[in-house]
Amino acid sequence: MLAVAVTGATGAQGGATARALLAAGHRVRALTRHSGAPAARALRSLGAEVRQADFDDRASLDAALAGADALFAVTTPFGADTATEARQGKALVDAAAAARLGHVVLTSAAHADRGTGVPHYESKRTIEEYLRASGVPWTVIAPAAFMNNYAGGWTLDGLREGTFAWPMPADRPLTLIPAADIGAFAALTLQRRDEFAGRRIDIASDECTPRRIAEILATAIGRPIAHQEVPLHYVRTRSDDLAAMFEYFTTVGLDVDVAGLRRDYPEVGWHSFGNWAAGQDWTALLSSASTSISTEGARS
Repeated sequence: MLAVAVTGATGAQGGATARALLAAGHRVRALTRHSGAPAARALRSLGAEVRQADFDDRASLDAALAGADALFAVTTPFGADTATEARQGKALVDAAAAARLGHVVLTSAAHADRGTGVPHYESKRTIEEYLRASGVPWTVIAPAAFMNNYAGGWTLDGLREGTFAWPMPADRPLTLIPAADIGAFAALTLQRRDEFAGRRIDIASDECTPRRIAEILATAIGRPIAHQEVPLHYVRTRSDDLAAMFEYFTTVGLDVDVAGLRRDYPEVGWHSFGNWAAGQDWTALLSSASTSISTEGARS
């Protein structure tokens, strides 16, 4: 049984990883700045030990990592900026090294190691490089675009009007993954650290064009949905970072070996986009209020 510290435990990736580890019988130390949040209480009810920790408070990180076997590390620039993300990621790596952890699994972004020029990919590449130089045994998992983003933010706003609004051409493929599969793969790497140590792996569960995504969403929701390409200049008025990401998706593409991952790691239980969409409570989602761009895992 491992004792794993999980950062971002009340978020999508950290929460999914914590649940996957708990389901496999491991001890989870859920790290969060908001120990009283509903998501933290839910993890506590599943058996996790919830610890308050802040990337900008080194003492809290040292206390939270003391005695742990391994760490699942997630960072984000959203709500701050990429320089803050890089600084906080390095602080987390330093704390992991000081605690002499046996393994760190860092979640990054697919293609972040390729010099994309996308700001929040570049901050993640900085953290990846810092981790590799730290001397701590490591694995980097790098998710493709989040399926979960289609159930929130501006996408959900468009679905209420019968439109799948997305800043890509209708026929341009995009690789996708839900948070649940990220968590399952992260748990797998932590449980088989010898196999995955020193490896960086782009991960995705499916590949769809925006036109096909709209068709699947229409079936899942039970109403007509048409793809509408959102101009990049509109995205740029909201976020230069996200505009750069969608431009990369369109011009270069986010290729990931989906078939190879499904073949080599069937225990992850990879979800197709259709599986994921069918599992959402669209009635509740479409009746909720939402007016913002969804950002957590937007790259990713």
